[in-house]
Amino acid sequence: MSEPKKMALIASQGTLDWAYPPFILASTAAAMDMEVQIFFTFYGLTLLKKEINAKVAPQANPSMPMKMPFGPKGFQSIDWPMPNILMGNVPGFETMATSLMKKTFKNKGVATIEELREICLESGVKFIGCQMTMDVFGFEIDDFIDGVDVGGAATFLEFAAEADIQLFI
Repeated sequence: MSEPKKMALIASQGTLDWAYPPFILASTAAAMDMEVQIFFTFYGLTLLKKEINAKVAPQANPSMPMKMPFGPKGFQSIDWPMPNILMGNVPGFETMATSLMKKTFKNKGVATIEELREICLESGVKFIGCQMTMDVFGFEIDDFIDGVDVGGAATFLEFAAEADIQLFI
């Protein structure tokens, strides 16, 4: 029998739009019988907190379309008349955009970040919290969900060096 394929991911962002890719890719790879590790560093480390409070950050994503199918079922779309760089600075816009995106995901049957994270854990995906980032931002292991290992870059790179797929997200 051959060794299972391996996938190594680095999750470095904690916004709502950047929270989905590592968990979707990891859960899919695990379902395909791959061995998967995710190294959570910098703002991606917040995705390991017991409660995830990820928001949409339009001002940080200049490619975010301003015509999106947000809102309740049957709602066509919202067409924002200003560039998102300006919209991101409108008071309350980030909160509204986050709420609308979450409603859209729910209406489309997309699992929540927490659900995807749990699927990953149940599928054997290994989560590694970056020790240096924990030290810099003042996190303790008790701040995170159960099942998180802590390690430095070398811990992750040992696995990544032998992985068939390496992705920085």
